[in-house]
Amino acid sequence: MADAAPSSILIVGSGVFGLSTAYSLARNPAYKNTKITLVDRLSFPAGDSSSIDTSRIIRPDYADAPYSALAYVAQDLWRTTEWGADGRYTEAGLALTAGPNGCAYVDESHTNVVALEPTATSERCTLPESRGHGRAKIEELRSAEDVRRCAGTGGINGVQGYVNWTSGWADAEACMRFLYSKVQATQRVRFVRGTVARLDIDFNGPQKRVRGAHLADGRALSADLTIVAAGAWSSALLDLRGLVKATGQTLAYVPLAPSEQAALGSSPTVLNLSTGMFCIPPSKNLLKLARHGHGYTNPITIPHPEEPLSAAENITVSLPRTHLTTPPLPAHLPREATLALQQLAHDLYPPGAAPHDKSFSPLPIAARPFSAARLCYYADTPSGDFLISYHPDYADRSLFVATGGSGHGFKFLPVIGDKIVDCIGGACPQAFRDRWAWPKQRVLPEDGWAGDGSRGGPKGMVLDDEYAKSGAKL
Repeated sequence: MADAAPSSILIVGSGVFGLSTAYSLARNPAYKNTKITLVDRLSFPAGDSSSIDTSRIIRPDYADAPYSALAYVAQDLWRTTEWGADGRYTEAGLALTAGPNGCAYVDESHTNVVALEPTATSERCTLPESRGHGRAKIEELRSAEDVRRCAGTGGINGVQGYVNWTSGWADAEACMRFLYSKVQATQRVRFVRGTVARLDIDFNGPQKRVRGAHLADGRALSADLTIVAAGAWSSALLDLRGLVKATGQTLAYVPLAPSEQAALGSSPTVLNLSTGMFCIPPSKNLLKLARHGHGYTNPITIPHPEEPLSAAENITVSLPRTHLTTPPLPAHLPREATLALQQLAHDLYPPGAAPHDKSFSPLPIAARPFSAARLCYYADTPSGDFLISYHPDYADRSLFVATGGSGHGFKFLPVIGDKIVDCIGGACPQAFRDRWAWPKQRVLPEDGWAGDGSRGGPKGMVLDDEYAKSGAKL
């Protein structure tokens, strides 16, 4: 480290970035004398956290070569170490598909994964439980029938693309619980339950300085270095307009019979990047339908979080609304989301072709009501890059920000904490120095953000507006 380690560090948020950072700090000899505190509004695991879910895609399939290379390293850890042990990681394959007009992201991802493993287009998949067993590890899908054969569900989701049989998925909640147990075992991190109302900002002097955080119940937590790793909630603590916004992504679950689970459990994830619709193989007799899209914004007017409260102007930012917030999210999704997920089920699991255990339900999979539905909140950035940097407006390196996961942070769980700690110490990986740096300017309006090119579906949707179209009262 270029500078002496801070005597105390406060981490706000127990999601992927926050918890992995705590673990890396606790194991790093440079911070052996540092007091580490992690605060979250809910006891772990937070029931509405994006990382507390049944499954997340694990892939090196990126259109951006540096992310592809880093994910390749992470995936090896998922595959070969305790990170993916005890059923936490399953290598069932990933089909990246597109509509008739194709998708540049799919083409560039194919190029990058083949460059990482050039023999994958000729070497055969040897996993006996994989649908890709005996086939090339990476193979192109040139038609709807190729996609149908690959999916193994009787249906399609996209009409072209490729499948990487060496990609997979992880049980997200089980992985986060595993990491939490590893952090606890270090006996180095103090966990505090409390909602951070505002950062403790010292406005005296030529430049502001963060001294910790004020909690909603009146308590205060002090630290030499405060790390905001609050994901989609980060905009409640910092003015991130034009830099980071919360977007709600739709997902729902369909109950399956054990026989249907057995028939579909080895299917690959099929992600159509033209529409954003995808389905991860079912687990524990639940099938997850979801959309990796532009999402819903939820505009909320709040006092400017970085101005003295007595004189703060009001600003409008997008913040999560979940079943645990006030006001809570309705139990059902907006109508357009419900219809989109039902269409995905019908396309990928068509009645008459997909497995159907009539003794479990007279309804085929595509016609069954959802057993649960929710919004998964992304912390989106204009380019889809993470934001991992000291905040330039604060003195003494007192405020560090690790957010902007943009819907693709989870797969880096085995490595991202170490990378964040490298950045704290001034040693950001060369390939990401520009990508993760504090942006030179805000990108407004936010509805024009291009992202990383992996999003599909409708743009510009506002949560209240979509519920209003459904006739729901919020």
